[in-house]
Amino acid sequence: MKNNASNSSRPNILDNIKLDKALKLAKQKSKDGLISEAKSIYEDILKKHPQNKKTLSGLKSLKQDGLGMPKDLLESQLQPLINLYSQRQFQQTLSQANEMLQQYPSSVALYNILGATNDRLGKFGAAVDCYKQALKIKPDYAEALYNMGAALNSMGNSEAAIDSYKQALKIKPDFAEAYNNIGVAFNDMGNSEAAIDSCKQALKIKLDYAEAHNNIGLAYMNMGNSEAAIESYKQALKIRSDFAGAYINMGIVLNGRVFSEPEPDLEEIIVSLLNRKNFVRPIDISKAGISLVKFEPVIKELFEKHSTGDLNCSFEKLASSLQNVPLLLRLMSVCPLPDLEFEAVFTAIRSKLLSSISEITDSPEILVFQSALALQCFVNEYIYNQTSEEAKLLARLELSINSEISSGKQPSPHSILCLASYKALYNYEWGNLISVTADIEDVFTQQILEPKQESYLKSEMPILAEITERISSKVRKQYEKNPYPRWVNLGFPLNPKAISKIVNELNLRTFDSRVYEVESPAILIAGCGTGQHSIMTAARFLNSRVLAVDLSLSSLSYAKRKTEELGLQNIEYMQADILDLGKLEKKFEIVESSGVLHHMNDPIAGWKILAGCLKFGGLMKVGLYSEFARKHIIALRDDISQNNIGSDDDAMKSFRRDIINLDDKKKYERIQSSHDFYSLSAMRDLLFHVQEHRFTLPQIQDCLSQLGLEFCGFEADKIVQDFKRTNIGPDDPYDLDKWNFYEEANPQKFAGMYEFWCQKVA
Repeated sequence: MKNNASNSSRPNILDNIKLDKALKLAKQKSKDGLISEAKSIYEDILKKHPQNKKTLSGLKSLKQDGLGMPKDLLESQLQPLINLYSQRQFQQTLSQANEMLQQYPSSVALYNILGATNDRLGKFGAAVDCYKQALKIKPDYAEALYNMGAALNSMGNSEAAIDSYKQALKIKPDFAEAYNNIGVAFNDMGNSEAAIDSCKQALKIKLDYAEAHNNIGLAYMNMGNSEAAIESYKQALKIRSDFAGAYINMGIVLNGRVFSEPEPDLEEIIVSLLNRKNFVRPIDISKAGISLVKFEPVIKELFEKHSTGDLNCSFEKLASSLQNVPLLLRLMSVCPLPDLEFEAVFTAIRSKLLSSISEITDSPEILVFQSALALQCFVNEYIYNQTSEEAKLLARLELSINSEISSGKQPSPHSILCLASYKALYNYEWGNLISVTADIEDVFTQQILEPKQESYLKSEMPILAEITERISSKVRKQYEKNPYPRWVNLGFPLNPKAISKIVNELNLRTFDSRVYEVESPAILIAGCGTGQHSIMTAARFLNSRVLAVDLSLSSLSYAKRKTEELGLQNIEYMQADILDLGKLEKKFEIVESSGVLHHMNDPIAGWKILAGCLKFGGLMKVGLYSEFARKHIIALRDDISQNNIGSDDDAMKSFRRDIINLDDKKKYERIQSSHDFYSLSAMRDLLFHVQEHRFTLPQIQDCLSQLGLEFCGFEADKIVQDFKRTNIGPDDPYDLDKWNFYEEANPQKFAGMYEFWCQKVA
């Protein structure tokens, strides 16, 4: 739905086109129901041709326009309605539009607004009905046909959507948006080539159409042509540098990608993507970013100097020059870098900084790098190796800083940042006495202010019941000490959607449609960790009310802090064991528990309690470890157990160092390629967890049957697409037996975990 308010600063339309074309355009705008735009064109014409009869006649006809309402309705009544819609007040929009419809029953504009509002609420059938009413009144209303196409496509009826768009094009042949949306529908149907052709038609009409380039990128991505997809997203961002959708899709296509040649323009885009904070999980694109910065001459020189043991000779120059690689500094600040080459270099630089702290010149460039290094070491939880000599030097530095502060002096920023790259500043009683300068502001916020806020939030956290079960208590202890994961930024949906729309997008098969009618779903997140899951879900579902629970107060306080930071108002947090959730005496439309049940003493008992919290017809999302996919993890956990390797920080770091230094580099190649190998809490969760169960798909099918749940489908786009290449039947994606055969042939597909939806049936 568009706000057609005019812009008083725009040039006169006759500066660009001739009078007869302007008159035709005004007439077409009026015909399409775009009254404000038609009026604006007529007024432009009158400024240069005050007595033009066709113009005067056209303006007169607008007084009783195609909306069947007086001229001032658009300004004094329709605009507030549009404002309500823009503010996402959809229920109020519906209510007021229906009231106005009693007075103006022939208003195509009101039916169009009602259709758009129903669409946003996920009531696609009602939306289509509204557009059909508009078309009864005004059969050549191209906008209504266009909007009806979008609603039909959301219902999963892409063929009917394409027909509706084509009808709109018959009325308005230059309707670029209709060509673009035909491309969207073809993409949804899996016909990527037709999608590209249609979007290219849109670009012939509208050369600077960023959305068309974005949709071409999606089509290429669906075809597996990531290079072409990246180029299309680049084009979209070149046209619209603030195009959120293109940034988000760029993040998706970059996930896990490694580049074999430099792309400086893409480096700039990734920096912009990371700076937007909520468009992508930085760890997902870290390998892509790292592969690009390794082509930078300064990075090549840095690695060469390190490999030859010549790092000391030009240390300050090299450290200073790293500020000219903004992508590297940005990645260091927001996620653990999953790369052993950079780890080795940064470990050496950190050691050199410590040993020569008194000799380092007062260089702003080095301070920029030191800040990024301290941020990196905090987010990876100080996983880098530390020698006994460094421990001695660190103790001296601690004493020196403490002495300076005790005598009323301020330590140098170099000293503070050097210390912060070895140990978090919140560990020191003098932390709050530091004078915060621009050089250390980011580190001070990360290592002093944020932990202080979490400590307060922890003290205020609601508690359902004391956690007493033996395994639950052990798991809680693990996450109290090491909340996981420690994340900085997160990519989450920018526009929440109704349940029905999300179900259609995921291509889930449901067995009870009652849940679609829920306008404000109550959602339970059982095991929210540090908040990524709860925030993603709260941002995903329209008008949702989320209760997120976890065993760990440390994790919950981290989650609460990030939720407040992002300004989300629809999440409540509470400490609770899944085993106690019956005490809530509350039922939910949606229950989600990902990566949690397999850490319980009896996962099925926990799952049964969650099913009991779900309303009939409600949806449940579950994430469970795969027995097939974790065989290499099982072998490693067995090695750890047999060799009596402890799970304290020093023992884990020692074990990790042994893996890195093995002569047989292939033995643990897979574990070293995992992001989880590069932060302490992630590694503990992966290899040293106090409790772990794993499942096969037949076992999951048995559990679903026992609990009265029906399998609705996996939430894993790439895996589902790959599955469909050899399983072409319409029922195949919902057949766990077929999925089991598929996994036997592709045992690493569910390396993360199974993530699937199911529904509680009566």
